[in-house]
Amino acid sequence: MDSSIQAREIERLEKEKSINDWLPIASSRNAKWYYSAFHNVTAMVGAGVLSLPYAMSELGWGPGVAILILSWVITLYTLWQMVEMHEMVPGKRFDRYHELGQQAFGDKLGLWIVVPQQLIVEVGVNIVYMVTGGKSLKKFHDTVCPNCKEIKLTFFIMIFGSCHFVLSQLPNFNSIVGVSFAAAVMSLSYSTVAWAASIHKGKQSNVQYSYASSSTKGTLFSFFSAFGDIAFAYAGHNVVLEIQATIPSTPEKPSKKPMWKGVIVAYIVVALCYFPVALIGYWAFGNSVEDNILISLEKPAWLIAAANFFVVIHVIGSYQIFAMPVFDMLETLLVKKLHFPPGLTLRIVTRSTYVALTMFIAMTFPFFGGLLGFFGGFAFAPTSYFLPCIMWLVIYKPKKFSASWIANWICIILGIMLMLVSSIGALKSIIDSAKTYKFYS
Repeated sequence: MDSSIQAREIERLEKEKSINDWLPIASSRNAKWYYSAFHNVTAMVGAGVLSLPYAMSELGWGPGVAILILSWVITLYTLWQMVEMHEMVPGKRFDRYHELGQQAFGDKLGLWIVVPQQLIVEVGVNIVYMVTGGKSLKKFHDTVCPNCKEIKLTFFIMIFGSCHFVLSQLPNFNSIVGVSFAAAVMSLSYSTVAWAASIHKGKQSNVQYSYASSSTKGTLFSFFSAFGDIAFAYAGHNVVLEIQATIPSTPEKPSKKPMWKGVIVAYIVVALCYFPVALIGYWAFGNSVEDNILISLEKPAWLIAAANFFVVIHVIGSYQIFAMPVFDMLETLLVKKLHFPPGLTLRIVTRSTYVALTMFIAMTFPFFGGLLGFFGGFAFAPTSYFLPCIMWLVIYKPKKFSASWIANWICIILGIMLMLVSSIGALKSIIDSAKTYKFYS
């Protein structure tokens, strides 16, 4: 009897191992530190960088610079916390954000706290990147061929989305490292084009740094919305544990060391991209800057066309980085809970359906600026700014009024304020856009 129970247990463990080896997050653990740098740059420096001059125009010089710097410092600190917590239990790894949540808040509550927020972030980013990819493709087409027949944005979103039906079949993070490297290089390239072209164009003769809205109410809502744009620009935390899961680890050489090395490199690149684009773009155009800086930069045409093409390549990589944890969740649910057999057919159907869904939503609601602010406030603020701090307080229980305790509570309070005000501002922006919007234009 004992031997049959033992045999069944061995069979169960082997089956579980084969499933885990098939799932995208846990299937490959041979990543180098620089893989994490590529993935983190691709995840972090998204299309959000192009909206930073617009966010600056809604905030003004003083508040804008302060919030940019504060966001960089806070999110670097919370990212360090997540890297540290990845292997805080000896012999165990928290390969997914929700696993860390379960360790902090309990199995059921941890899932309910983390999974909805993580899904909102990842699915939200994928929808926004579908819109960004389509808009950048359209801008590229219109710049290269100004006399060509007008093509609807809807068709460009479909063109952009079509490549993801193929790329989404790549099994795990390590298999998309080439895409991620290209995307990371492109992010640095188009950010450089954005600020260098702004310097070349120079400070506009009619530039104004006052708030664009004539009413106090309008200024306040714009101010709120800008918080969300900046929160969106620091969205990489949602995939950081999943990226760290791909790095090998032993008690002598824990994964946090190479991961942190990659994070530092990524954050230096983030600073090189964000600060020049935000400050120089606002300096050149003031409060008349568009919600995508490349739209304000019309000349030289070839350079703007190239920058938009760089954006397209970058958001192709970013889409895949944020989609991979979603694929992992869907495939885990289908295989472990609903007992579908793992294999190519399941993967093709699941991932293609997800790509089609995000493409359809993007085609239906492409309010770029408002979407950035709303998703930024509603979901990015918790997962990037204060959820890691709450987990740290729950798990490590630092002494009251110690430096760690105070730092965490400051991040939590600022993060909650950011979440509330940016969601309100962005919702107003979406409502205003919806009044004049025509479906599938």
